[in-house]
Amino acid sequence: MAEPRFDVAGIGNAIVDVLANADDAFLTTHALPKGAMILVDEAQAEKLYGAMGPGIESSGGSAGNTIAGLASLGARVAYIGKVNDDGLGKIFRHDITSIGATFDTKPLSGEISTARCMILVTPDAERTMSTFLGACTQLGPDDIDATLIQESKVTYVEGYLWDMDAAKQAIVKAADHARNAGRKFSLSLSDSFCVDRHKAEFLDLVNNHVDILFANETEIMALYDTDDFETAAKAVQGKVELAALTRSAKGCRVVTATDMTDVPAEPVTHLVDTTGAGDQFAAGFLFGYCRGYEPKLCARIGAIAAAEVVSHFGARPEVSSLAELVKEKLG
Repeated sequence: MAEPRFDVAGIGNAIVDVLANADDAFLTTHALPKGAMILVDEAQAEKLYGAMGPGIESSGGSAGNTIAGLASLGARVAYIGKVNDDGLGKIFRHDITSIGATFDTKPLSGEISTARCMILVTPDAERTMSTFLGACTQLGPDDIDATLIQESKVTYVEGYLWDMDAAKQAIVKAADHARNAGRKFSLSLSDSFCVDRHKAEFLDLVNNHVDILFANETEIMALYDTDDFETAAKAVQGKVELAALTRSAKGCRVVTATDMTDVPAEPVTHLVDTTGAGDQFAAGFLFGYCRGYEPKLCARIGAIAAAEVVSHFGARPEVSSLAELVKEKLG
């Protein structure tokens, strides 16, 4: 097999994030389920945007954040996602290419604007997201670059994409290209509400397409219809090559076909915003995987990356180099 051109190709919703502080009363007033992600239309997005306090705008999207973390670790990365050729779309394209990612997806030019996500961070650092998908809804099979997938060691997909029919076809196409080229396919379950919406299809993906699965405690329990984490961990064992199950402050459970290993969380001195914690954990884990590290070390790097991102506002690394931070932490 030829040496891959990229370590990881990410496929996701290309979204510009708008982050602002809020209290629980604000969430109640606007009927927003705390800690979850809901989809809104453009009118709802404009209304919520107008009611929010001062915010920070930055390129986001779950898989996009993971690709940014991987780039900061020194990985070779590419991204597939749909934006409009509008102001926000140009911001997104500039941001992701400036970190060294290849991003060649053809933009839209029309009335459907680039996606945005209003992220409200409460004093307990929990994030509640309202997402207008906009141009993301137009991502389809024709946007999947077969050569790019074949030249990537791992293709990483966010579960949020499964909310659009055309994107479902794109994901299956990417998974088939990865499998046929002898590469790996990785999925993040993204959100327990997302799992509830697509449980049967996600189970089919996990059983038949996924090599590396990322999920948090709530998501993996939702997938297997149980309120017991141990039961869910045993249920996924053997279904995929690797499952990385994050448990916030309790760390991570790494599940292989023959073993389960618990890896502690990296201590966080000052918790500010949990946005992007799972995305950056995936970045660290995949970086280690692509370097051939054993799963426990992959999870350790993931924990370091996640701890960095929750110590500040925003879903992407703020340190000049995650690679240097990991080197410092690991010694």
